[in-house]
Amino acid sequence: MTADRDKVLRLLKTARGQLDGIVKMVEEDRYCIDISQQVMATAAILNRVNRDILTAHLEHCVRNAASDQERQEKIHEVVQALDRILK
Repeated sequence: MTADRDKVLRLLKTARGQLDGIVKMVEEDRYCIDISQQVMATAAILNRVNRDILTAHLEHCVRNAASDQERQEKIHEVVQALDRILK
């Protein structure tokens, strides 16, 4: 992976901590809107991680592809990932 590994790990660990907090909120039967806000905050972190990973892929893997065919394959992978994200 060519994305900033330390940054990605820090964000993923933060999201994991938030998920643990959300589970506790549900177990404690907390207010729905408060839970929803925490879910959205966690989703935002995961989206940011995904953006950083895909950006690094474009900047490194696609740019440094050995051939036009390999470059097209890598671009196709990004397009497929975007399709899944945007569903």
